[in-house]
Amino acid sequence: MDRIVHVLFGDFPTVLDAVIKTSALFVTAALLFRFTERRTLAEFAPFDWIAAVAAGAIVGRAATASDTSWLAATAALLCLLATHAVLARLRFVPLLQRLIDPPLHVLIRDGQVDRRALRRCGLTVTDLDAVLRQHGHPDAARVHLAILEAKGAISVLGAETSCPARVDGSLPAAAQPDSSPQEHQ
Repeated sequence: MDRIVHVLFGDFPTVLDAVIKTSALFVTAALLFRFTERRTLAEFAPFDWIAAVAAGAIVGRAATASDTSWLAATAALLCLLATHAVLARLRFVPLLQRLIDPPLHVLIRDGQVDRRALRRCGLTVTDLDAVLRQHGHPDAARVHLAILEAKGAISVLGAETSCPARVDGSLPAAAQPDSSPQEHQ
């Protein structure tokens, strides 16, 4: 019976150590994140999600691990946040941005749904229809462009929305699909 009680409740000094270390790690993480860029969850790029999950794993693991000190966890958090900051800055280099951020995908162009692009993005026509309704469009017919953005949101431009086309009729680089035109026919 004593073994069961010990397994369930542990001993007081060990529990107290976990409480102190967890509190210290939370305050440390809160202070460190205070100095990083502010973004909401909706604005997270894939590398932001990786950093957030990794930071949670560091805090969660170190809080209860008897073999990991507060200092080691703080050093890991500092390294993670510094790497994240460098990666965020590297996104301003066009060549590196293409490696870091996922490409844009044109899902609808001038009322025509690109089913191949939908498949590549892991979306169904039903998913797209739901997004169109959220944007006030009953169907794709009156949609000029629907673009899956790098951060996962779908932007919808209606037929009445003016999109700055070039003289040759092509779209600006931001509205270009991620692959060759033959794939979109």
